[in-house]
Amino acid sequence: MRRTMVGVMGGSVADERTTAGARELGRLIAAKGWVLVSGGRPTGVMQASVTGAREAGGLTVGVLYDEDRDNAAEGLDIVIPTGMGAARNIINVLSSDVVVACRGTGGTLSEIALALRFGRPVVLLDFDPGKAFMSAGASGARWSLAATAAEAVDQVNDYLKELGRE
Repeated sequence: MRRTMVGVMGGSVADERTTAGARELGRLIAAKGWVLVSGGRPTGVMQASVTGAREAGGLTVGVLYDEDRDNAAEGLDIVIPTGMGAARNIINVLSSDVVVACRGTGGTLSEIALALRFGRPVVLLDFDPGKAFMSAGASGARWSLAATAAEAVDQVNDYLKELGRE
């Protein structure tokens, strides 16, 4: 059976609270044996989640915005340079069984929208773009709010059970 892939999306610029949550999220994802998928940048939520997953011995994948392998987060096991810019967001989303979104801006919001559009459950970790955004245009979209990384992983696990991926 293929490995479960959990996408962690969030800003390339993030405050200390957000990066701490992303790092803990990465650790918890690895502890479950899930593969962490991210945008792979060496900053913000992407670097923090990869660092946490690596600290816990997890497998990490980075789908890069540009074509430069050397512009990847430290600790990535698999680096996929796309040269696609923001279009790479669709790869991040479709590669993920469930998406966890940490605080971010336009890129993160686009990943959330794509996840909802393509039927990927979304867990929002300490980030609430609003019910109107989350409910717009995606009939049957599944999403939830989590205050902590542990709560987010519990919600991911619940979605994976629903999907038969537990």
